[in-house]
Formats: sequence, C-alpha cells, structure tokens
Amino acid sequence: MSRALRAVWAFGLAAATAAIVCAAVVSATTLQVPAGGDLQSALLNAQPGDTIVLTPGATYTGNFTLPDKGGSSFITLQTNPQGLPESGERISPAEAPRLAKLRSPNGLPALQTAPGAHHWRVVLVEFQSNAGGAGDIVALGNGSASQSTLIGIPNNLTIDRCYIHGDPSQGQKRGVALNSASTTVTGSYISDIKVVGQDSQAIGGWNGPGPFVITNNYLEAAGENIMFGGADPAIPNLVPSDITIEQNTLAKPPAWRSQRWQVKNLLELKNARRVTIQSNTLEYVWSAAQSGVAILFTGRNQDGLCPWCRVEQVTFEGNTVSHGGAGVQILGFDDTHPSQQTRGITIRNNLFDDIDPQNWGGNGYFLQLVSGPRDIVVDHNTVIQDHAGGILFADGGPVLGFTFTNNLIRHGAYGIMGSNRAPGNDAIGAYLPASLINSNVIAEGDASRYPPGNQFPTLSLFISQFISYGADFRLVPASPWRHAGTDGSSLGSSTNEAPPALPPAPPDVPER
Repeated sequence: MSRALRAVWAFGLAAATAAIVCAAVVSATTLQVPAGGDLQSALLNAQPGDTIVLTPGATYTGNFTLPDKGGSSFITLQTNPQGLPESGERISPAEAPRLAKLRSPNGLPALQTAPGAHHWRVVLVEFQSNAGGAGDIVALGNGSASQSTLIGIPNNLTIDRCYIHGDPSQGQKRGVALNSASTTVTGSYISDIKVVGQDSQAIGGWNGPGPFVITNNYLEAAGENIMFGGADPAIPNLVPSDITIEQNTLAKPPAWRSQRWQVKNLLELKNARRVTIQSNTLEYVWSAAQSGVAILFTGRNQDGLCPWCRVEQVTFEGNTVSHGGAGVQILGFDDTHPSQQTRGITIRNNLFDDIDPQNWGGNGYFLQLVSGPRDIVVDHNTVIQDHAGGILFADGGPVLGFTFTNNLIRHGAYGIMGSNRAPGNDAIGAYLPASLINSNVIAEGDASRYPPGNQFPTLSLFISQFISYGADFRLVPASPWRHAGTDGSSLGSSTNEAPPALPPAPPDVPER
C-alpha cells in the first residue's frame, strides 16, 4: 500500500471510530421519572448508558426489578445529584430530605434483580423499611433454590451513596442481600436493621460467588453487621470469594442493650475465602443472644447441605475493634455438620480496645480457638483488656501452624489457656504444638510459664508506654518497644504509633 493510500485508510478508520463513539454518546438518554411516575416502565425502557433520574423527595412505592438489558455500559438509577455528596464520599441521614425514596408495600424487596441483570448503578437513593420490617430491602441476586447455577447470575452491580434503613420501632430483617457477582456497596448508610428472635444483617450474602467490594459505609445491624454464609448456597460448591471490606464503620447503638432486638456479632464469616478486612472501625457488641464476641471466623455447613463450606485465606488488618465482650473467635470445623477446615487467618496490626467483660459481658478473651483451625497468624496487635479472663482460650483440638508475635497485651487471669490444661506452656504444648510465640509484651505475666523471647512488664510500666492509656494507644517516642519487633518495626499496632520526637530547633544566629 502506498503512503498516500495508508494515509487515506488511516483517516477513514479514525473517522469511522469517531462516528461509532459519537453514536454511542448520542444514544445515551436521561429519563426523568416525576413523582407518581412509572418507575418500572423507566427501568424496562432504559438502554445501556442511560441515566434514570428520580425526583428529590418523591416516594416511589412498589417492588421494582432491574431487568437484563444486554450491553456492557452501565445504566444508572439516581436522584438528581445537585447538592448531594459526590463520588467517594459517604451519605448520611441528613441528606434524606433531598433523596428520592423507594419503599416496598409488603415484605418483598423494594429493589431486586431479574435473572441475568447486569451493569446497573443505583446512586443517591433512600430505601425505606419494608412494610412490617420483613425480608430484604435490596436483593441483588437470589438466595433461594431458584438461583442454582452461575449461569445468568446478576453481576456488575453498584449501590453507591444510598441511605437504607429499617423502621426505628419495627426494625428490618436485612438491608442488602448480596447473592450476586461483581458487586460493590460504597458510600452508603445502612441503619436500624434489627429484629426480634432472629438474625438480622446490614449486608448478608450466601448464594453469590463475588467478588464483592464493601467500602466506606456505615453499617448498623443487631444480628451481624456483615455476614457471609449463614444459609447453605443453592449453587453447588459455591464459596463467596474475593471479598474486600474496607474503611467502613460497623456499629450497634448501645441504646439497644435495653431493647428487645436479637444482638450477636459485628462481623461473621461462615462460608468465605480470599477476604480482606482492613481499615475498618468495629464497635459496640455485648453479651446477649451470644457471648459478645466481636469477630467470628466460623466455617459452618449451616443446614447440612454444604459440606464444602469453609473459611480460608482471610486477612484482618489495620482495624480498630472497640467496646466488646470478647475479640475474635475462630472455629476449625463445624460442630454440627461436616465442613471444611478453617485455615489461613491473619490478624495483623489492629487495635482492640475495651474488650472488657465488666463493661460488655462475655469473657473478655482476645482470641478463642475452637475445634482445631490451622495456619493462624496473630502479629503486631495492641490489645487492651482491663478485666479479661485471659489472652487466648483453646478447646477441641490442636491448632497447627500458630504464630503469635509482636503483640502488646495484658495477661489477664489465665493468659494463654486451654481446656483441662494449666495456663502457659502446658496449654501451649497441648493446643498450640510447634507454635511460634515470640517478641510479645505480656503485661503482668509469669515469664516462667511461657516460651522465652517475650517480655513481662508490670502493669504500671505497660500503661506508661502509651501516650494516654484509655484514650491514645500510640507508643510514646521514648518507648523501648519502638522498633523492637522481629521485623524491625515497633511492637503492637503500627497504625497507633506516635511519630518520633523531632530534634530541637537550632538556636537563632544573630545577623552580622
């Protein structure tokens, strides 16, 4: 081809490409749905790339369904965004008067997905409680036996800056059901998810493969603020996988302690793998329907039909866990039905504060290992338990591959303890064989009962190493525990480390 023909060909190709792009842009439409308008018709008529705009303050009542529209461009359903939080920010109840509202007239979801629905974004919408507080407010995918294959599972779905809430007096069973694939919940505020006599979740999933991204939300629920598993998946061999839970606040209002709601845990995994839980704040859980443990990694074949259920490859890192009856419980095998072994759990670089049975019930243990999980790494955590039964309690079988290093913690009554064993080396030999327990600070402990390589300061020395014990758990600049870890960093959680003291400024030198 001659140079001139190449130029003509290239120009024609560029023009054709530009025409295709322009045609795609031109084809995108904004569909306005006025108050009292037919929202379901708008959902059915929208095409890939379109935006459906709802009227601020208007209420749309019904059981709306996101259909399968084909294509690979997102359709957006949103309130007019003017004056509302921008992408990357978090919504709050204060914005409710300016949000369009979806409400179910019955116990069915206000918004759900049709089989095969994909590439939908729901932005800046308020979802009110269902009539009677029953069921799911938003259902992405289907948790029942009607979704028994990965073919046609809803995917590429986003809930962004939505306010989803139960009724303050009647509550709500579940905020968002995640039984889909490739789904994100971000910047949202989910509250008043609470019921009597059964579990409730702000976000819960059991019959979707993932990946899931849950980021920058406020999540409030009585049962479990977030849970994966808890019901057997209808899809054979399904394990919700590739889950990111990051920069969220998970909380239960302390006022619920005097109310009737069924309160359990802040976060629980019963069937999940490859999970990253980082940079979250998890606070307020007490002994009620369960013993007040904040975090549970407990593989469960819930109804006996999921022998493949498991919890594995979980990283819990950079989080702050406060005000609870106990810290973390890890269950190796389901004690009711056959399951796979829980394994590959890393708990690193977290602050656990006010894990205290006097304040919240429970036993105050930082870690409970039951029925032999394996490959558990606990590293660089700062743990504050002023009235705890101990550090770790083990029962039901040995834990292989256990590492406990670089932690700052108080010994409590029994320290490292196991059923029918004496505290310390006796329990370690029986339940944590060939473990690595090194470079920890265990305040008030008895060095003769523990492996060498750990420190056992007095309580007063332990307290003196923090900027303000009870309020600011960063290490003071002169602490000997700075840069004393096996990796050269400071002991305890590095996210709570005070910066080093600055050198004094040089004296002023007068000008000549």
